[in-house]
Amino acid sequence: MAASGSGMFIRVEVDGTAASDAAVAKQLAAVCPVDIFADDGGRVRIVDDNLDECILCGLCLDVGLAGAVRVIKRYDGDKLLRHP
Repeated sequence: MAASGSGMFIRVEVDGTAASDAAVAKQLAAVCPVDIFADDGGRVRIVDDNLDECILCGLCLDVGLAGAVRVIKRYDGDKLLRHP
């Protein structure tokens, strides 16, 4: 099952394979400086209350397979965040 969350400024999606991978859950929770991702017993959980704190650093994009994590900029025509 995929993980997703939507805030005022961004939407975050983690594909089902990555969301259920314990190593990915641990890495996402570790790399995000504003705690958007949590490791919920080996599954990725999106912390909705933190979504609009995203600083668009792109660190989450490097976790798991390419394209497994998507950050969609709702304020910019739903463009995907690309590596800075």
